[in-house]
Amino acid sequence: MRSRLLSVPVYISRNIERPWKCNHIGGERLRRCRYSTSPTAEKPFYVTSPIFYVNAAPHIGHLYTLVLTDVFKRFHALRGKKAILCTGTDEHGMKIQRAAQKAGQEVRAFCNENYKSFEVLANRADIQYDHFIRTSDPDHRFAVQHFWLMLKERGYIYASKHEGWYSVSDETFYPASAVHLALDPRTGRKFTASQETGKEVEWTSETNYHFRLSALRDRLLQFYAENPNFVEPSTRMQDVVQQVTAGLSDLSVSRPVDRLSWGIPVPDDTSQTIYVWLDALINYLTKANYPFQVPGQEHAAGWPADVHVIGKDIVRFHCIYWPAFLLALDLPLPKRILTHAHWTLGREKMSKSTGNVVNPFFALERFGTDVMRYYLVRDGGIRDDSDYGNEYIIQRYRGLQGTLGNLVSRVVRGKEWNVRRAVESGHIDTDDESKQHAASLMTLPSVVEYWMGKMQPGTAMKEVLKVLDLTNKYITTTSPWCRADEHGNIKPDVHPLAANMPYIRAMRKLDSIIYLCAESIRICAIMLQPVMPGKMKHVLDLLGVEEGRRMWRDAEVGADKAYGVPMCDVGKKKQGTVFPPLRSAF
Repeated sequence: MRSRLLSVPVYISRNIERPWKCNHIGGERLRRCRYSTSPTAEKPFYVTSPIFYVNAAPHIGHLYTLVLTDVFKRFHALRGKKAILCTGTDEHGMKIQRAAQKAGQEVRAFCNENYKSFEVLANRADIQYDHFIRTSDPDHRFAVQHFWLMLKERGYIYASKHEGWYSVSDETFYPASAVHLALDPRTGRKFTASQETGKEVEWTSETNYHFRLSALRDRLLQFYAENPNFVEPSTRMQDVVQQVTAGLSDLSVSRPVDRLSWGIPVPDDTSQTIYVWLDALINYLTKANYPFQVPGQEHAAGWPADVHVIGKDIVRFHCIYWPAFLLALDLPLPKRILTHAHWTLGREKMSKSTGNVVNPFFALERFGTDVMRYYLVRDGGIRDDSDYGNEYIIQRYRGLQGTLGNLVSRVVRGKEWNVRRAVESGHIDTDDESKQHAASLMTLPSVVEYWMGKMQPGTAMKEVLKVLDLTNKYITTTSPWCRADEHGNIKPDVHPLAANMPYIRAMRKLDSIIYLCAESIRICAIMLQPVMPGKMKHVLDLLGVEEGRRMWRDAEVGADKAYGVPMCDVGKKKQGTVFPPLRSAF
């Protein structure tokens, strides 16, 4: 079969058992390939967020997903691995087409305007994305149409009449068993809605193309059995397996162009537009250079993805449809899919129609980027929904002030000791309290790695905060300021050695306390960089930690002997503190 996508001949092999590579490369496209490396180069860590619909403004859920995705990217980069993050906007489909019509705009102009708010949000939230994809991009259109032709060549695409209930909001068909009669409490209007999402559905009858999803049921179940941690948390993995076990119907994968004109045309039938979810899911491949992976370097741009981070409302599309599409073409599947829960407001589901939503830009402006990142990671739900509230953010902020902020101020501003001298000594006393504290520091990296591997960044962060809390208790119990005062009047250059022994022992003990506290701050700050990059830079600057010594490998007791002289003004009282007082408590 000859592709209609390139001016140069591209022939698609009929061998369905071949490994994942494309031997048919257009010269112009090849020059645009990213991450060209040697065949032996290590595969980068590749993490993605979902791409967001541009029919409405960003909300707090979008910010939560972006921050989770960024934490994973930064964590692996911190460990010295090349990491790639892909995010972007989904700009096709009936939902977008109707939103543009309602706004009185041409649909492309509507998308060109509305995608910007998501890009601004990513930048404002300090998301280190490598790719910001728009599904209206030319390279994505090429990838989708190529993917379609490959599916058709393998016999997975066929034309048929389709009837069913379609939700424009969810961009999916529902069987009659999945809809019910609903009532709008505001207007009293009755309408048919999805039982799963509550979104309105409309009866549709049309001729379109279908994907043989049912033919992939056994292969999907085999894959799930061989990869029991494919979906996190495990409860949603179980739900996915149950759905597929119960049976799969073939999936409608196109809409007539007279109903949906805004999208990617079916490459060999311009009367049809490719289904928005098939189009959207391929974005993860597009930015991994599909279909132009160089033989021997197929993984250079990151595929297969190490983690897809998504909300629980799009599990079916990512955990059933997406693996099925990839299996149909014998392409590698993503390694893990993290499905997080949602945010509520006043214990009620957030909804634009009721105005029960949170503007992420206002939150970032009021509380600051790092504080919001911290709050979302700490309190955000993975398995269960979490309730959002300004009072909760303030509570968490004050917690940061009392633990990390207070500890940093105590150590770096102390007049009675010298942090640099303590670091140079590198001495930790052998008393039980000091030994136990040092032991907690030594085991912390493995504990954090364990929870990050479990896809629980909030739990991992709490383990770091526990150590900081212990350090605050340690410095309070040992009271270094009292030890300094007790022997501060003894001068080693005036008194004989014997007379100075109390002073020497006191200074050795003092240096031990300060060194252990400084090490606690340094190690914990390194580990918290993926969550609060700006604040932790400030902390490490206050300690005088060099830029090149802020990696995961440096997060060990005694790994850095060069710090101790602040690289910025330590400030006075509330001025220059890491977590200054909030302007308002409401």
